[in-house]
Amino acid sequence: MKTIGILGGMSAASTQIYYRELCNQTRDRLGGLHSPELLIRSIDFAVIEEHQVKGEWKAAGEILNREAKALERGGADLIVLATNTMHKLAERMMDGVGISMLHIADATAEAIVAAGLTSPGLMATAFTMEQSFYTDRLVTAGLTPLIPNDADRAETHRIIYSELCKNITTKESETIYIKIAESLIESGADCLILGCTEVGMLLNQSNVRAPVFDTTLIHCSGALERALE
Repeated sequence: MKTIGILGGMSAASTQIYYRELCNQTRDRLGGLHSPELLIRSIDFAVIEEHQVKGEWKAAGEILNREAKALERGGADLIVLATNTMHKLAERMMDGVGISMLHIADATAEAIVAAGLTSPGLMATAFTMEQSFYTDRLVTAGLTPLIPNDADRAETHRIIYSELCKNITTKESETIYIKIAESLIESGADCLILGCTEVGMLLNQSNVRAPVFDTTLIHCSGALERALE
């Protein structure tokens, strides 16, 4: 089994899901006492979030690049960046790194295409919904992504940063998210991308009437598949 390097902490709440899910999926695949070979670098999200707010993406990219190199030195065979938003800096992060990275948007797009769907609604941070670094990869895969309206984007983003990243979930926010998802479906979305690694804390197939693609779970499955090759 290859060693998966997880670059996480953005947020710590979702990185915990990555660890748990990779352990569960490995046990399901291999049985017995099997668990995944992992290296985890969990960085201080407060520092990254400050760079995001100030638009200091170069500084944030330097941090990710440093940590990716640390994972490689530590013996990782492949890297997963445990956050959708920071894939904005995927190319900068992997500069000078000799191992591969599984891009979360590519893995998600592949799953949607395999399911025969074409118009995913996207719920994520404002950065991911409004900038092209993520949606462009969906379009390249032949998909037509839909994003929420201005007010719904703002509310989706607010709940991620003020609640989910702090491991806080409430019924009120769940209701808000369900309504936003429903609005996307009514606008023509034939499925829903949980495009922030924390959104699955509120939404799943039990409360969304269209097929749900949880990027965290998809990312874990893709990483494990590579690790077992």
